[in-house]
Amino acid sequence: MVYFLIALIMFLIDQGTKYLIATKLTIGEQIPVIGDFFLITSHRNRGAAFGILEGQRVFFIVVTVIVLIGIVWYLLKVIKHGNKLLPTALSLVLGGAVGNFLDRAVAGEVVDFLQFNFGSYTFPIFNVADSCIVIGVALIVLDSLLEVRREKQSSGAGHEQKEQV
Repeated sequence: MVYFLIALIMFLIDQGTKYLIATKLTIGEQIPVIGDFFLITSHRNRGAAFGILEGQRVFFIVVTVIVLIGIVWYLLKVIKHGNKLLPTALSLVLGGAVGNFLDRAVAGEVVDFLQFNFGSYTFPIFNVADSCIVIGVALIVLDSLLEVRREKQSSGAGHEQKEQV
């Protein structure tokens, strides 16, 4: 069950960093890390990604519970296939989703603190759980692309074998 351990570690890192931000910084307080490009900024988000659907706490809780059940079910299913990329990706999504879920369920808001500025553009502030979810989804997409490639290669090999007969 190494994949659930990965999810747990990501969850603990997420919760630990959020705790530090929430207890050590006031909302809006900033700590420059790399000049004006990367700052630690204490921020709260009552919505989903980029603050959409703000104030829909019950909706988020219900949807997240359904998604978490689906992720755990699918993770248990794909572990048996021997592929390591997809279960790792699902573990990251699981850990991040549980981290943000706990915040929404308990406090009604998520602690965000990672801020990146690109010139005059400020990317929406996010947290470790958000990073886990995005990286996990990117790895799921990568796994899907690699699976299509594997299927093409195996069907091509099967086609060549038929021609040789």
